[in-house]
Amino acid sequence: MVLIVGHRGARNLWPENSLTGFVKTRDLGIDGVEFDVHLSRDGEMVVIHDPSLERTTEGRGPVAERTAAELAATRLRDGDGEGVPTLDAVLDVYAGSAMELHIEIKTDFLGRPYPGLEAKLLDLIARRGLQQTAILTCFVPEILETVHHLSPRQRVLGSLDRRSAELMGGLDGALARFGRIADCVVAVEKGLLADSLDLCRRSLGADRLGAWVPNEPEDIAFWLSQPIRRITTDRPDLALAARSAASSGR
Repeated sequence: MVLIVGHRGARNLWPENSLTGFVKTRDLGIDGVEFDVHLSRDGEMVVIHDPSLERTTEGRGPVAERTAAELAATRLRDGDGEGVPTLDAVLDVYAGSAMELHIEIKTDFLGRPYPGLEAKLLDLIARRGLQQTAILTCFVPEILETVHHLSPRQRVLGSLDRRSAELMGGLDGALARFGRIADCVVAVEKGLLADSLDLCRRSLGADRLGAWVPNEPEDIAFWLSQPIRRITTDRPDLALAARSAASSGR
């Protein structure tokens, strides 16, 4: 069975990376949820995709220049007054859930890794007992290599699109780089994966391969029928319906 992961808290259904969206995504009955982590100015882990505030909030400027309290007071667009949540608040939503938690480690406004973020995440995962459900994800292999060095048993996932693959010398080199990290799953942008599915399967195997981000019904149904482990989608409701229809033979 191909697993279904809600991208940024199912952002095509509810406000991206919002607590409301996370609660509703939890209640859908899907297999996992994906969200993004930055560091605030005062060193708190906060959940927002972009390194700057303009696209998803009513604020402006880099996330890293605001304290966690200031970010909490920065209203999300269409978020009914919600602000940027802390990682702790998001994890509270999923307390006791068996869902996979795909926690993407982001870089700052200049594309630089946040110093010490990997260790802070690993410490929080250990304190909350999330070793079985948390998966740390990133486009940057060096960051996942740091995670693996600090905690060899931590589950990790590398993300790939055409641009990031080119930065690693092409798709072959990118697959090899992530493949050298023990048990690293790789989620490949759907267009790139469609052009290279056989290569990716030979390099990694079906159990270490995922697709992002199919959102249209036909596209979702196609990827659910492919020899991969998971899809990450902004419309997990459609994915659930498609998977149910396929399993019942409709």
